Amino acid sequence: MGALQLTLGGISVVLGLVAWGMFAATIARFVRVIRLGQPDSTRNGPFMPRMKTLIKEFAAHTRMNRKRSVGPAHWLVMWGFLLGSLALFEAYGEVFVPTWGWPYLDDFPPFQLLMELLGLGTIVGVLVLMAIRQRNHPRRADRQSRFAGSNFKWAYFVEAVVLIEGIGIIGVRAAKSALNTHEGPMWASFVSNPIGQLLPASPNLVTIFAFVKLMSATVWLIVVARTMTMGIAWHRFSAFFNIYFKREDDGGVALGALKPMMSGGKVLDLEEADPDEDTFGVGKIEDFSWKGWLDFSTCTECGRCQEQCPAWNTGKPLSPKLVITQLRDHAYAKAPYLLAGGKRDMAGDEIGLSGDNMYAGIDVLAIAESQKALIGDDGGVIDPDVLWSCTSCGACVEQCPVDIEHVDHIVDMRRYQVMIESSFPSELNGMFKNLENKGNPWGQNAKDRLAWTENLDFEVPVFDGDLGDTEYLFWVGCAGAFEDRAKKTTRAVAELLHMAGVKYTVLGSEESCTGDPARRAGNEFLFQMLAQQNVEILNSVFEGRERKARKVVVTCAHCFNTLANEYPELGGQFDVVHHTQLLNRLVREKQLVPVAPVAEDVTYHDPCYLGRHNKVYEAPRELVGATGARLREMPRHGDKSMCCGAGGARMWMEEKIGKRINIERVDEALGTAPSKIATGCPFCKVMLNDGLTARQSDGSASEKVEIVDVAQMLLEAVKRKPEPKPIALGAPSLAEE
Repeated sequence: MGALQLTLGGISVVLGLVAWGMFAATIARFVRVIRLGQPDSTRNGPFMPRMKTLIKEFAAHTRMNRKRSVGPAHWLVMWGFLLGSLALFEAYGEVFVPTWGWPYLDDFPPFQLLMELLGLGTIVGVLVLMAIRQRNHPRRADRQSRFAGSNFKWAYFVEAVVLIEGIGIIGVRAAKSALNTHEGPMWASFVSNPIGQLLPASPNLVTIFAFVKLMSATVWLIVVARTMTMGIAWHRFSAFFNIYFKREDDGGVALGALKPMMSGGKVLDLEEADPDEDTFGVGKIEDFSWKGWLDFSTCTECGRCQEQCPAWNTGKPLSPKLVITQLRDHAYAKAPYLLAGGKRDMAGDEIGLSGDNMYAGIDVLAIAESQKALIGDDGGVIDPDVLWSCTSCGACVEQCPVDIEHVDHIVDMRRYQVMIESSFPSELNGMFKNLENKGNPWGQNAKDRLAWTENLDFEVPVFDGDLGDTEYLFWVGCAGAFEDRAKKTTRAVAELLHMAGVKYTVLGSEESCTGDPARRAGNEFLFQMLAQQNVEILNSVFEGRERKARKVVVTCAHCFNTLANEYPELGGQFDVVHHTQLLNRLVREKQLVPVAPVAEDVTYHDPCYLGRHNKVYEAPRELVGATGARLREMPRHGDKSMCCGAGGARMWMEEKIGKRINIERVDEALGTAPSKIATGCPFCKVMLNDGLTARQSDGSASEKVEIVDVAQMLLEAVKRKPEPKPIALGAPSLAEE
């Protein structure tokens, strides 16, 4: 052990102790900070399903692999970081004694191979990730980068450390190979042995490589310990917990039903809620649950959510990534004030601290941060235009590799703005009043809910108090009852069910809005009122029937999601199917037989609340195929489908910023050169129709292109058009007459 070994080894140990001490202290602080969030007991179990999800997402990289170019490279880097820790701690011995290695393991060829692969994999993986970041850098004017707004200095720092660590693993092994101290087969050291033959046999070289490896890790520890908001580094630890504590214990993402409004860790009962004691949504950063704080801490700034966001892609100020990072930065800046016991009432007055010098010892920046409004266009953390641009399509949640629950957080902030601040886009005021007074967003009279049945050549059965042998309750929905374009879908479904001999009934004037637009807009009170009313009616309709026999078929994707996923929380247990699912089954069972093929090119638009939120992708596509049409997929389809712009109550809000989302989607659809654009949701149909009309008026689209529901296509294929009567020879033609 020479002077170099003693010097570099001593430096490594001293700085290592400092770095690891700082790191441990920061971990403890992390726990204290995250616990500032509200309690949430729904995340506690069950253990085995959650652990199974964690292992699957972590080991198999199931969510990371949604980007195939990134997934394998990140997988290599991840294992290089985890198992590469063996090489890191081994370096503390190698820096003093160059020939040192783990007892037993260092002469075990499989272990040598593992270390070889970890070093090589880390280098290759991080180089690929660095190339991907540069290829998608926002400096390029020809693309909207998912990295726009991300902290590149942090990214470059982390990438540099990872690269040095990988080189350090191979470098130490190659230098030790040059010393011939640990002989092993070539297959176990297929990279380091050839490199070692080019290096001098010097113990000092091993020490230097080991020192460089230790110093890169030490610098990393010190920097991240001092920068708690560096999600690109901290996600290496917090992602495990974020995945384990995700909302759905079965491994599903936080889509479908919204998270119930909670206060103090319990679901809030609005009839017993106390505005002075309970929290209605999120009005301050500390109103988020601890899982929300964990979400903020885990964001890697990879921008996958941003890349898929329809608002961001059409020039709106909303980026799901930046919402999370802005909340994170605010949370950690305000944390010292909250940890000291600080608290403000709704007027902004201090109620948590007292005394002549109540802010003594608290960072002035934390005090200033505590005075910021969470939502506000004048110095607020989140701008109102950001908050209200969200369509709740769920693309961000679907794509996030670390299971951040963006939509739940956005709706929680909307809830506070609507129910406490009464601050929301003015257009929603009319929609709320229509829902409250008329039971539908359009403000139509309930007696007109059966107007769509006029001129049908059969009688639509209306519930009269006894279901009898009726199999399905047909939930028509507000759009299906009142919107002229959606009525065509309703009529088509009714006619197809009639042709197939399916016994169904409708509620008529007893039906009212499911409450979806109210809930997504943040008006939880109005949603609860509508939902409880509907649950009571539906339970009385199905009284005496077991759960599986309480069958409901719906044409609206939003009604489908609400009835199936949100009404169970209120005591409404029903077997809900979307009309495309039921019609597809009827076609498979030959109860509906297409006889007149629709020989056209058709592209299909996935409704967000049918596809992403409920994973119904195949049934509507199979129906399109059953009609004889040629399906031409858009670039963004399936779980990466582009929203039409109607969700999140955006259907009733003006789109004043950037390009209209429905026009963006229509442009993409027209790029497939279809004669028809099919969908399975009345909201989508309305939005796409409006977009198509705009493009037809400016000459960008053919007048022959039309927007149809899949049910309309099936009806056209099932109904054989009457054959024209032959004209007898010698008989005058119509023109001659």
